[in-house]
Amino acid sequence: MPAGTLYRGREGMWSWVAHRVTGVLIFFFLFVHVLDTALVRVSPEAYDDTIAVYKTPLVAVMEYGLVAAVLFHALNGLRVVAVDFWAKGTRYQRQMLWTVVGLWLVLMAGAAYPVLGHAVREVFGS
Repeated sequence: MPAGTLYRGREGMWSWVAHRVTGVLIFFFLFVHVLDTALVRVSPEAYDDTIAVYKTPLVAVMEYGLVAAVLFHALNGLRVVAVDFWAKGTRYQRQMLWTVVGLWLVLMAGAAYPVLGHAVREVFGS
């Protein structure tokens, strides 16, 4: 690694990147959501077709990805607030990040059946 570079590849840098990426993904989801909701005023048939596409297993996997992005962004955002406003936040930022990752994994495991259950039943049968 060249001397004097800011790139370290540690947890803090990767959480920073993941926070930005999840924020952009959530923004694009909201943009598409506004557009598809507005479609009902333009063409109710096209809206119904769009909703039918949203019920496919592939979109269910994408919804699970959306849940992953929202959960990580929210939990990491709370960690960032703690680092910024808690006097000892910078000292414990790494431990808080691993706590966020652990909590995120538990919540993602809990979200798997509610989000993906329909898709699994559709692909593999009841």
